[in-house]
Formats: sequence, structure tokens, C-alpha cells
Amino acid sequence: MVAAAAGGLAGLSAGALAEPVHAIAMHGEPALPADFTHFPYVNPDAPKGGKVTYGVVGTFDSVRPFIVRSMRTTVRGVVDPEYGNLVYETLMQRSQDEPFTLYGLLAETVEWDEDRSFIQYNINPKARWSDGVPVTADDIIFTMELLRDKGRPPFSTRLNQVAKMEKVGDLSVRFTFNETSNREFPLILSMSPVLPKHATDADTYDQSTLEPGIGSGPYRISEIKTGERITFTRREDYWARDLPIKRGIDNYDEIVVEYFLSETAQFEAFKKGVVDVYPDGSATNWARGYDFPAVANGEVLRQEYDRRTPSGMYGFVFNTRRPLFEDVRVRKALTLLFDFEWANRSLYDLSYTRTQSFWDGSELSSHGVPADAREREILAPFPDAVSDDIMEGTWALPVTDGSGRDRKVSRAALTMLEEAGYRIEGGRLIDEAGKPFAFSLMTQNEGQEKLAVAFQRSLAALGIQMAIRTVDDAQYQQRSQTFDYDMIMKSFPSSMSPGIEQIGRWGSATRDRDGSFNFAGVASPAVDAAIDAMLNARTADDFRSSVRAFDRVLLSGHYVIPAFHLGKSWVAHRARIAAPEGPPPLYGYYLPAWWDTTAKP
Repeated sequence: MVAAAAGGLAGLSAGALAEPVHAIAMHGEPALPADFTHFPYVNPDAPKGGKVTYGVVGTFDSVRPFIVRSMRTTVRGVVDPEYGNLVYETLMQRSQDEPFTLYGLLAETVEWDEDRSFIQYNINPKARWSDGVPVTADDIIFTMELLRDKGRPPFSTRLNQVAKMEKVGDLSVRFTFNETSNREFPLILSMSPVLPKHATDADTYDQSTLEPGIGSGPYRISEIKTGERITFTRREDYWARDLPIKRGIDNYDEIVVEYFLSETAQFEAFKKGVVDVYPDGSATNWARGYDFPAVANGEVLRQEYDRRTPSGMYGFVFNTRRPLFEDVRVRKALTLLFDFEWANRSLYDLSYTRTQSFWDGSELSSHGVPADAREREILAPFPDAVSDDIMEGTWALPVTDGSGRDRKVSRAALTMLEEAGYRIEGGRLIDEAGKPFAFSLMTQNEGQEKLAVAFQRSLAALGIQMAIRTVDDAQYQQRSQTFDYDMIMKSFPSSMSPGIEQIGRWGSATRDRDGSFNFAGVASPAVDAAIDAMLNARTADDFRSSVRAFDRVLLSGHYVIPAFHLGKSWVAHRARIAAPEGPPPLYGYYLPAWWDTTAKP
């Protein structure tokens, strides 16, 4: 048990007045009532049966996704935001059609107070492990303590915000939060996995293994081919198959995940029929790569979906731990030198849109919008954290002439670099001591390398030497986790409900923490304050303002050179694989709701 903390929120007794609810939302109320029959984005009558094969790039050496040793090489599907949590389940399940709403799964109902000082999970009496043993409160407590001691972040740190964890009956556990908690944390905690106490060896849990574990989910692992393939078989005795949140989901009898060494190999396998579904993130491949017989004869279908969520941020990330990139003027100058117009036309058939915000394309974006009173209140203690044009909503990235060497943009960049102490001499950009401006960019694949070469060309025009280092996946992961690079290309996905994950990406506390996602090395009081305001917002308006303030601070820091994003998502699949009719949910097409049309009733 976690000992009760003195003071803080631990002594509140509002729980006596709490009523059990079927769902909880970050802001506002859940969209679906307690008696809903199924999610609106599924086909509740989808047939059960058949199989699907997915493809991924990488390898695996463990079936334990919650420990440090398998953080980067765990099997896909055991718990998976794309394919579904096939083996291990969470206390509650997220709706794909609402910004941040959770509905009961292992926890049939929950209880909490208006201040969110505690939350109580009441386990569904029907919940069973795959060996038939009931899921109990002891399993929840065991899992929380096990992952605290043996797990990886963020699972290992979740009890840090808990003052007291207590069993309130065989099927109920209450968590009372301490003063470090925030309004989002109860929802984060609700997405925690639960492991079986009776079938888990706590002493060896931090060791990698390929021995399938016992879970409560809809599938069990039936076959493993180390590093190459994993097969999941649907459980006929799955306890939750008739719950409203599970109707029309988990439709295949068999799910196979095949592993490939590269995206090229994965796509070739899809063309040959080895893989059934291919989410395509390459504009060039989508435009030019589907001239093969299976497309022509209708065996392969191509689907295009409009995106309804924020763009996220993909681009060149400065490692500000390096002295070369400490000066924001240098970062801003290099940002000007990326010629998006040339790259989009020459490399990508004009398929992309320039990204102007970390939440581009949504109401959370600060781009083109002057800061409101709440934003200015959040940012008031940090007068130098946001540039005037970004505060007023007039800032925009430059639009070049598309030549790759727009002289107007180059002059503006050179002026900034001269202000930072650099000059061009002998065709090279040098500092006051005569040292050349030189750095390396670490890339992971051919797609990144292609874009990097375009950027390298623009930098060379001002005498900047950028070496491109494309490394294998293992080296890329190791160096990423230890921040061993000058610049790196990364994608930062965004949602309609950003939250505590932003601390891991941008918070000062994670700047020097190996394995964090703070790739830029940000340590800014203004960033921390904006994140804190976002996490503690009580209304939708306050939340929107806090995210916009956060967006403005990140943009003003020029930690990332924004590249581009797609306004659409693309997926190709075998014709026998079907998706629900109508528009996809808010977060895009949802693979666990698809099915095999050849399945026999």
C-alpha cells in the first residue's frame, strides 16, 4: 500500500458524496449516456471471424511492454493504440470520437469528486483473466506497486501523485491524490493496465521474456517467431465481448503482426499479399507506388480520410544542450533557411502543408490568432518568452520563391547569424574565433535523408556545413535516448487533449533524464508554467487558452524547424477487409473496428 501523505488532499472526505459513473471526461460531460449500446464509429453487427495481417518495421525480444528492457523492442499488439489492447486491458477505455473521454472497461464504474482529489474504481464482477480467475482489487494494487518498482516510465511514476491507495472491498480500489496531482491525472491513471497477481512473478518481472502472459483481453498469444512474427488468437470466452464499448470491435479470429527491416520491405510484402493493411505516410508513395496488379483488379482498395485532429509537429529538432544551438537567434536563422516550397514541389508532388503550429488545423493553435486575456495572464511573468508577432498572431514562416536559394530569405537569416557573432569568410560561416559553423543531422531512414539533403543544400549557400548521418534503428534509438546528436528529425503527435505527456517532451524536469522525449533539451520556466496551466484548466475555454499560450512559447523558442503535415490520412487494404460506413471518428480510422468480409457466421 502507498502510505497516506500528511496534509494536501489526503484528508478530503468528498468521496462520501460521490456517485458511481460509467464514464469520465477531461472537460465537460461524456457524449454517450450510461445506457449507450455501442460506439458510433463501429458496426455493431460486424461479423466475427477471419484474419488480418499487419506489418511493422523493427523487431522484438519481449512480450512485456511495461519494463525498461523492452521499451523499444516489445511486441506490437499486446497493448497497442493502433491495433488495440489485445492481451492486457486498462481500467477504462478511451473513446476515439471525443477529445478525452473514458468509458468503463475493467472498472465498470468510477467515483470521483469535483476537485478530482480522489478516484475509486469499481471492478466489473464479470471481469476474468484468460485462465478463468476473477479480476480483483488485489490485482490493481499489485500492478501499481509492481510497475512502480519494476516498470518503465510513465508507469513507474504514477504513484508519485498518489497519497493513499486503499482496497475498499474485493472489487474496489480508491486512490487519493497528493498536492502534486492535477486535473488530468485521474484520467491518466484510468488508462493504466492491470496484470494478474496470481500469475505474475514480481521478482523477475523486469526481465525480458517471450513467454506469453495471462491477460484479461480479447486475444491470447498463440505463436511467436522471434523478431519476425507474432500471432494472436481471439478468445471465445472473453468476458467483455458483449459490453457496449466492445460491440463491433475485436472482430478477427486471428491477428498476425509481421516485422520487416524497412518500409520498402513492408510495402513490397503488402503488394504481394503478405500484409493486409498498409497505412501510408508517404505522399510520394501514395501518388506513385500503387501501379501494381492487385490495385488494378480491385483486390487492393485505397482509402483517403480528412484529418480532424491537430497536425502535430514534424521537423528538425535542435539539441539545445549543444553550445552551437544555445542562441535562439541561431535557431531562428536556420529555421528561415529550410525551403519548404522547393521541397514540397520537387520531392512530394505538392502533397504537404507547411506546419505553423504544434496544433495546426485546430482551435488549439495560436497561429493567426492574437493572445486573449487568459493567455496574457499565463505569460505575464515571462515577458521575454514570446515574441511580439507570435503574441499578436501575425507571425508566419516565410514563403520562399521555391528556388531553394531565395536571396531575400537568405539575407534575413544571415543578418540574424551576424547578430549572433558569425560571419562568412572564404565561403564558410565562422564564429568570432574562426571556428566553422558545422554540425551533424542524425536521420533514421531514406525518407528523412531525402528531406535532409534538401535542407543541407540550402544551408550550404550560407557556408554552413551540415553532415547527414543515417544510422540503423538500434543506434538511432540508443543515441536518441541519450541525446547523442546535434540535430535530429522527430515527429511530435498532438491531440485535442494534450496533457501530462508534454512534460516528458518539453518540461525542465526531463531535460537531462535519459530516455525522456525532451529531444530539444528544453528547460524554460515559461514552458513549465504553460504546461501547468494546461493541466489544471477547469473549463474548455481556459484549456484552449492555456494550450495556445503553450504553443506560443514553443514557437518563440524555435526548438524545432517545422517541416510539414498532411491534411489527410491514407490507408490501403485488401478488399476483403472492411471498415464501418460513414466518416471515421475524431482520431481517424480505427483498425480494431474493421473486419474480414469472408468470415463465416
